Amino acid sequence: MNQKLNRDFIINLSKMKNEPLWMLDFRLKSYEEFLKQENPSFGPLLNVSFDEILYYKKTESQKDNWQDVNKESYQTFCKLGVVDAEQKYLDGVSNQLESEVIYHKNNTNKDIIFMSTDEALQKYPVLFKKYFNSLVDYKENKYTALNGAVWSGGSFIYIPPYTKLDRPLQSYFRIDTAGLGQFERTIIIVGEGAELSYIEGCTARVNAKISLHAGVVEIFVGKNAKCYYSTIQNWSTDVYNLVTKRAVVLEGGLMQWVDGNIGSGITMKYPSCILKGDYARGNCISIAYAKKNQILDAGAKMIHLGKNTKSNIINKSIASEGGTSNYRGTTKICESALNSYATVKCDTIILDDISKSETFPKNVVLNDSSSLEHEASVSKLSAEKMFYLNSRGISESDAKELLIMGFIDDFKKELPMEYAVELNRLIKE
Repeated sequence: MNQKLNRDFIINLSKMKNEPLWMLDFRLKSYEEFLKQENPSFGPLLNVSFDEILYYKKTESQKDNWQDVNKESYQTFCKLGVVDAEQKYLDGVSNQLESEVIYHKNNTNKDIIFMSTDEALQKYPVLFKKYFNSLVDYKENKYTALNGAVWSGGSFIYIPPYTKLDRPLQSYFRIDTAGLGQFERTIIIVGEGAELSYIEGCTARVNAKISLHAGVVEIFVGKNAKCYYSTIQNWSTDVYNLVTKRAVVLEGGLMQWVDGNIGSGITMKYPSCILKGDYARGNCISIAYAKKNQILDAGAKMIHLGKNTKSNIINKSIASEGGTSNYRGTTKICESALNSYATVKCDTIILDDISKSETFPKNVVLNDSSSLEHEASVSKLSAEKMFYLNSRGISESDAKELLIMGFIDDFKKELPMEYAVELNRLIKE
């Protein structure tokens, strides 16, 4: 399949996927918008060579039994702990390699929809069209437009009203090919009174050529529903991670983002909540740990529309070995959001003299009955604490690890147990 990004490529991609005409029209509109848009005017400088990106690669067809998966792919996901996690912790998994889901299994007997987004377009066209592109518009920026033009893979989840899963669902995204672009589209609908815990993992093989991950996530949290979305991103440093994630929360609902950014060369990611209904709540707890050759520009956005809404942002930034770890966020309490309350807490720890971290908050309150609190701190690794731990016989490296683990304790508490263990391992490395 010709990989040059043009109208012919998009037409062929849509035809190969056997998509309806409206989706082809949407892809072509998105492509035209992509050509018009410039790179974002904020954040890290992006230098993506779009002519060198591989926009689609299919490795194998989707399976529901690991014994039928290509041996090399199976071994990759075994080493990542995905196969073991499915058996022990999860109600369902979806594993994407390159551009397509290669393994999918729904282990719950409850009446939910959980499948690849491509499959959902075919099997549930009315439901799909109702929610697709209704929360993240393809015109928002250059990379939402690019996703709209060439999206492939991702997860589609529908949890019926008053349904609660016993264990999380998980999607795992893996890039193995140098210069690949991965453009999954994820849509999650949590019905009234329902609850969902969803886990996302992301890794890539180390290559010498820049790869691009530009996903879009749209989440719809119904009245009195709850959605918990946890991510540990550990892309290799040759991946640009440019993702748009947004949730809308109706009356009495709760959306919680738990967002861990350990890898990638550049990350720009700001999970968002639109608190549309009265008494809706939104939380985002995130960390970004930047080392050599990494610029992690991450944070959150909370938009209050309903009355008596609450939001809470806790951001932990760590920088070492010359890395840059920034917080960038927006909290806006609109005129209609009477008696609402928001908190923002940003803490940064810098582990040496060559790393840096900056904070770019935007806080707006447009009515007199609401309040917003913002705390921020920047510190270096405490020499006093290091001396105390060293004097108790703890080595310098172990003491440093203990202080970092204590610093991110708020974040770890919100992670599912198996992901907290994985995070500990990644931090130690």
